[in-house]
Amino acid sequence: MIKIDNLSYSFPKKDLYNKISFTLEEGQHCAFIGTSGSGKSTLIDIIMDPERYMYDGNLEMDPNCRIGYVSQFSQLDKTSETTVFEFIGEKFLKLQREITSICTEMETSSDIEPLLEKYQVALDAFDAIGGDDFESNINKKLNLADLMKQRDLKVSELSGGEFKLIQVIKEMLNSPDLMIMDEPDVFLDFENINSLKNLINSHKGILFIITHNRYLLNHCFNKIVHLENMEIQEFDGRYIDYNFSLLQTKIELQELSIADDEEIARNAILIDKLRHIATYSSEAAKGKSLRARVKVQERLEARRIKAPFVDIKQPYINLEAHNELEDAIALEVKDYSVAFDESLLENVSFEIKSTDKVAIIGSNGTGKTTLLREIFRNNHEAIKINDDVEVAYLSQLQGEVLNESNTILEEFYDAGFETYSDIKSYLFNYGFDVEFIEQKIGSLSGGEKNILQLAKISANKANMLLLDEPTSHLDTYSQIALEKAIANYKGAILMISHDYYSIVNSMDYVLLIEDKTIRKVKMKKFKRMIYANHFNKDYIEIEQNKKSVEVKIALALKATDFELAKVLSEELEGLIKLL
Repeated sequence: MIKIDNLSYSFPKKDLYNKISFTLEEGQHCAFIGTSGSGKSTLIDIIMDPERYMYDGNLEMDPNCRIGYVSQFSQLDKTSETTVFEFIGEKFLKLQREITSICTEMETSSDIEPLLEKYQVALDAFDAIGGDDFESNINKKLNLADLMKQRDLKVSELSGGEFKLIQVIKEMLNSPDLMIMDEPDVFLDFENINSLKNLINSHKGILFIITHNRYLLNHCFNKIVHLENMEIQEFDGRYIDYNFSLLQTKIELQELSIADDEEIARNAILIDKLRHIATYSSEAAKGKSLRARVKVQERLEARRIKAPFVDIKQPYINLEAHNELEDAIALEVKDYSVAFDESLLENVSFEIKSTDKVAIIGSNGTGKTTLLREIFRNNHEAIKINDDVEVAYLSQLQGEVLNESNTILEEFYDAGFETYSDIKSYLFNYGFDVEFIEQKIGSLSGGEKNILQLAKISANKANMLLLDEPTSHLDTYSQIALEKAIANYKGAILMISHDYYSIVNSMDYVLLIEDKTIRKVKMKKFKRMIYANHFNKDYIEIEQNKKSVEVKIALALKATDFELAKVLSEELEGLIKLL
């Protein structure tokens, strides 16, 4: 068991946690959620190496606890000559060689006692990680992840998504007491997301995983730890049930909050009347009544509902195009080809109209990012961009668009903003408070950097956006805000994505990369394809209906129609039971 008790921690300019507490116990698969920049990755760092951090409170964990870790920023070694099997089995093979070497040495040694001791230590270590069956276990995990055909390939030949799955398998097979993963789903294609789901669900030990992936959240976890506004909420159960519980709490709290507001308003009127009377009266009783009523008001204000998990800061993303084009061809690609070690795309042709919103999809490593970069550079003879089109680009490699040595303030001065006040008010909508804008961009979380890229793109008011995995690292609230912004945008969008929800909620159609070519796929056909190959159709359709009801509840709450919100929450509960 891992126990965190009343833990508080601060950066020089930012408080992260205020006496947070939770436990992780055997068999729990825990999703660690919260808005971008709330301190999730930092808390993982504290758990992994507590002596590096000066925090208040207690972290209780067995000093011999073996921790497995998969980073969100893993880099594929393109020079590695190691095979996939050797990479996964590195620890097993090393111990196996050590045991063999000791046995060989014992055959000729005259002093066998120390060698027997070494032999036993190595054998115990081998047994502790399930060494006897390691080859069989590696094969089982590879089959589960649909990667058996890659078993004897060199690691350098894998796609980025395949390498991430191989890392997960390697850490799981080392039999850690606690397995930690920081956004392992980032940049995975649909097939690899399903493989990751299978790996997570097959693992017998404790899992603690940061993720914003809605599909994984709905399918993989029996515990939720939610970090928001410096506080922690624990929930034993599915993410779907947690979300429903949170929504019911929101309905109740907003109803109570309005009652509080009404009482505070009535009391304020009484205070004004008493203050007016006290001004023209010298009676001590009048002043005493005023003071008593002011104290009542202070108590009402102090007890006003505070809900750190309901009042969640959501960015307002507003994508504008200052030069709207009607019914024009924004982009034409004709006979485009690209190759590195081998051909990726051959004689590809397509066109994008000025208001089309298009997703490019395909397996990891098929040339999607290369194509998007070539369009942005606009110096390839096969690519033609309309003269009236201005292009803005969001990169999955955030340092391509953002200067990470800049402060946020410097970045937006460089982007054309003229005053501190303009930058401050503009970025406030994107969730960056005043104390944030003096921070170095390099110190921000992955999600905060993507929000910053979106803010920079929006400021350009370009009429064609090239977005490379824009939902990566974004929390679910920001993902939904981006979907709304895309729906309201009046220009063209070409977006690489493996996020099923973002595609179906905001795109007009799909460009599918397959067999080194691109074909246009209507949204209805894309859904059928996803249902057939990756996700359960009934589940996804019920999920979409669930989202529709949640939107209706949000609108009812905005209109303070609590009766309607309660009726809709009953409808929502029925859909959740079907899930």
